Amino acid sequence: MKIISNNYAFIDSQNLNLAIRDQGWILDFKRFRVYLKDKYKVLKAFLFLGYVEKNNKMYSFLESVGYYCIFKPTLAYKDGHTKGNCDAELVLHTMIEFRNFDKAVIVSGDGDFYCLIDYLKKQNKLEQVLIPNEQRYSSLLRRTDESKHKYLSFVSELRSMLEYKRKGPRRDGTLREPFRGDTP
Repeated sequence: MKIISNNYAFIDSQNLNLAIRDQGWILDFKRFRVYLKDKYKVLKAFLFLGYVEKNNKMYSFLESVGYYCIFKPTLAYKDGHTKGNCDAELVLHTMIEFRNFDKAVIVSGDGDFYCLIDYLKKQNKLEQVLIPNEQRYSSLLRRTDESKHKYLSFVSELRSMLEYKRKGPRRDGTLREPFRGDTP
């Protein structure tokens, strides 16, 4: 009899998206969702995003490929940038869902999640921490004891598998582009 895992992923989309783009590539979110399902048996993948109305088409796409989008209102600053830090929402939602999953996959290189990762590990509920950029992530995660290093993996090592590949032009001649914006 095959045992079915009931693992959930909790994804800091801003950290993931910006860290991948800083490395010069774009993450294919559809492929990433399949990767989470196949590699870590993730049944539910929660993607935490700052809500920007003009990105509704992108949000619909993300939901259509299997993400549960959890939004936080954003603040628009005079200089034009938008802020929607979702760290507290990710931690809170992980704890709300705690009894519903077997193991958690945390996707972020942000040290603000150190206490959450440590708690999940102690409760035997941590499957993996996927850090977007192997070269740039929190020193809090770097200095964990050796037994915790087995829980760290890097999305940056998966570029050949997860990079968005531009497709040819549409029938009308316009180019297909990945979603742009402050979020994935």
